[in-house]
Amino acid sequence: MFTIGDFARYGRVSARMLRHYDAIGLLRPARTDPVTGYRFYAAAQLARLNRVIALKDLGFSLHQVAAILDEQVDVAELRGMLRLRQAELAAARAATEARLAQVEARLRTIESEGSMSTDDVVLKSTEPVLLAELSGIAAGYGPEDIGPVITPLYEELVRRLAEAGVPPAGPGLAYYEAAPEAAGAEGAGAGDAVVVHAGIVIAPEELTRALRRKGVEPAAPAAPASVSAAAPATGLGFDAVTLPGLDLAATVVHHGPMSRIVPTAQHLAHWMDTNGYRSAGYARELYLECPDDKEKWVTEIQEPVVRA
Repeated sequence: MFTIGDFARYGRVSARMLRHYDAIGLLRPARTDPVTGYRFYAAAQLARLNRVIALKDLGFSLHQVAAILDEQVDVAELRGMLRLRQAELAAARAATEARLAQVEARLRTIESEGSMSTDDVVLKSTEPVLLAELSGIAAGYGPEDIGPVITPLYEELVRRLAEAGVPPAGPGLAYYEAAPEAAGAEGAGAGDAVVVHAGIVIAPEELTRALRRKGVEPAAPAAPASVSAAAPATGLGFDAVTLPGLDLAATVVHHGPMSRIVPTAQHLAHWMDTNGYRSAGYARELYLECPDDKEKWVTEIQEPVVRA
């Protein structure tokens, strides 16, 4: 037998909590001294205590905990409940961290207003490139919508390229277009759903070798399909498209994670407005350096423009 103090210590709870559990009938002591009133507990009661604490952490009230325990919840059922609650808490934490990151990005945007030099914006054209790509749909064009979609796309694309034996021949390049349901809507492109194309530059000869290893005679990769038609499949687990170059793009280099892209994108917008240009479509993102530390990422933003 253990005193209430010892039992509380082994159970990592307070003696006050054990007294409360006794008072409501949730966890009675194994024996109570009739003279002193001292409570004593058995080691076997730690199992019930563990279940009480676990169910409390799941969000159940003590009344509900008592009802569940009286129904003899077995270890497998309890483990499943805990795993589910663990996943819910992890998702809530990730969502909170993402919101905090967006608040920080907006604060940085406000703090940097009027302070960024326009000398770092460069007008240039870009060349066509052959991309291996995977695509997905994001609910909006904000980083909080793009990030959860594009990250797993790139992780899967890298895996599939390795599986097909096609080495990257250049950096990652992402491009976007309005999703079908948003394409005809007023204000499309300003918070509507977008198609996310996560691409990596590959060499034509490497693609040809990979296709021939599968017994497929390669054809010339087509330009990107519109969202209303499927991109040309390779049979290698990814699509291969020739992304046309941009006749004229206003480009700027962004340093740091893409979750903080807003200040850089708005800086580019101010430059275009000041210099008599307007956007001709969604910006592309050329990932020049992507080390594990996202603070050290270097990304070129390429906004297609025309004279206003």
